[in-house]
Amino acid sequence: QVHLVESGGGLVQAGGSLRLSCAASGRSFSGYSMGWFRQVSGKERDFVGAISWSGTRTTYADSVKGRFTISRDNAKNTVYLQMNSLKPEDTAVYSCAAAPASFTTYYIDAAKYDSWGQGTQVTVSS
Repeated sequence: QVHLVESGGGLVQAGGSLRLSCAASGRSFSGYSMGWFRQVSGKERDFVGAISWSGTRTTYADSVKGRFTISRDNAKNTVYLQMNSLKPEDTAVYSCAAAPASFTTYYIDAAKYDSWGQGTQVTVSS
């Protein structure tokens, strides 16, 4: 497992942008597919997007496709979530997660991830 710490959350107006970061430590970042999930209090955790270990393959939930972008810098052991054109319905606690994976694999299923960050709050005002 890896230790994950998210940062970059905050309050933003609708239409604005935020970039979340997720820094990994504890063991090599290589060999892990990374995912972003979000959760509103009292509701189930939702998949946002994922990126392969290689960084060449990404996938997104339909609700964020075209607005959010995941990237990673393996040299810095960090994965990013660039969020543009934010909407009030994007308000949630955003968490990153790591899953052991082959070079070009990513996962949508939260059960595949074995390491989770503590989450960072994103609030979008209307």
